[in-house]
Amino acid sequence: MPQPPVTEQQAHRPDPAAHGAAGRPVHRLVPSPAGRIHLVEQGSGPLVLLVHGFPESWYSWRHQLPALAAAGFRAVAVDVRGYGRSSRPDAVAAYRMLDLVADNVAVVEALGERSAVVVGHDWGSNIAAHSALLRPDVFRAVGLLSVPYTPPGGPKPSDVFAGMSDPAGPFAGQEFYVSYFQEPGRAEAEIEPDVRGWLGGLYAALSADTMPGPQEPDPHFVAPGGRMRDRFPAAGRLPSWLTEEDLDVYAGEFERTGLTGALNRYRNMDRDWADLAAHEGAPITQPSLFLGGGLDASTTWLTDAIEAYPATLPGLSASHILDGCGHWLQQERPEETNRLLTEWLTGLPS
Repeated sequence: MPQPPVTEQQAHRPDPAAHGAAGRPVHRLVPSPAGRIHLVEQGSGPLVLLVHGFPESWYSWRHQLPALAAAGFRAVAVDVRGYGRSSRPDAVAAYRMLDLVADNVAVVEALGERSAVVVGHDWGSNIAAHSALLRPDVFRAVGLLSVPYTPPGGPKPSDVFAGMSDPAGPFAGQEFYVSYFQEPGRAEAEIEPDVRGWLGGLYAALSADTMPGPQEPDPHFVAPGGRMRDRFPAAGRLPSWLTEEDLDVYAGEFERTGLTGALNRYRNMDRDWADLAAHEGAPITQPSLFLGGGLDASTTWLTDAIEAYPATLPGLSASHILDGCGHWLQQERPEETNRLLTEWLTGLPS
């Protein structure tokens, strides 16, 4: 459902007892290196920081906030910098991974906490993983949804993505969506004239009940001279987990902010590769959780990364593939996701 505006009282509320424990979630604005981060919190107890992916917002965790609060946790879902009501720096380089990790640390500190469990989905999974890797003093455990952990290092990302359109490969002549996002303004020109239609199409393209069949063109690739939306399902066909009202919330935020801040995350992958070179191959040793969708390309394309978990996530305590689930698993399968998350969280060392 559409959310009310943030009030000054909510933005500057200092009382740690006012966490929305017995009612609606509380909206707040807190200082960060980005300027400010908007967050929504509910419940009291150990802090669980929830980080969304592309193209979403804190709202993607709407089903988890009350469930985690009921299980005895202080659940906090942020708008990542560039999204929603959080600050949107102008510089492309302001969206590098090191800055997003710094934002997460600032949120924990602004909430008066010394440590947190960090859980992320999609790009948020990468942000959560690197938060745990770079600041183990703050993030005591990490949950990863959809996108498996791959340690820093390896080939330069832009070279990898360019190679995916190799003339000898299965996607010859087609452009991987990450490459399509690189040039500032290019993807924005496709999306922003019809934000609502584009978002609904992307959500449907990666959802289990509306995604293209195995014989249809892959929506992760763009044909020469084409657009991403050319391979989305028919207009108006929404997945079962997404109501018209939900889509209104997402579209309303991006119609107000534009897509540049969100897309700038993709435009920093080579910078991240250089920034994190000193951590090449580094494992995450804290307790960890992985949840993936059985029909999600983000999971299925990275099966090698999942198989490497004994070395890369030696603290892994639970890993689950949700059969028949697409990319947006905490929204497609909220009850199952909530159960697995709370079981893992309640089993963590205090």
